[in-house]
Amino acid sequence: MTAVSVRLVFPLCAMFILTFVVLTRMFLIRKKSVQEGKVHLSYFKTYNVGSSIPEEVQASRHFSNLFEAPVLYYLAVILGMLLPVESIIFLVLAWVYVAARALHAYVHLTSNKVLIRMRMYGLGWLILIWMWILILAKAVVISAAL
Repeated sequence: MTAVSVRLVFPLCAMFILTFVVLTRMFLIRKKSVQEGKVHLSYFKTYNVGSSIPEEVQASRHFSNLFEAPVLYYLAVILGMLLPVESIIFLVLAWVYVAARALHAYVHLTSNKVLIRMRMYGLGWLILIWMWILILAKAVVISAAL
């Protein structure tokens, strides 16, 4: 393994920590909402969409969102490690993706300003596209050498 490949473990761990922090926050919000009688515990059995629930509980959908596009991020980083993509740019992109997702989570779970949230989400996708282009370029170089 190369130095860049080993360093890619750190943004992967940071993304995991972000996911765990969001999970913990969502659990605490849900627990508090049930304890205060804002949401009945049975809501969480079926997630009845027609139910009236507080906005902070609805924001728990953000946790599910961390298993959509970020899955492509995890795969990109692992492929970048395996090929290996010898690029500081790739490492920086991996960190910027985590930062964009952290900002996205912060906005979604606090002010929920849609325009800012949308920009962070879009930035994450642009970073993913760039990472996948670097992976594809490396794969082309490797396959041409075979």
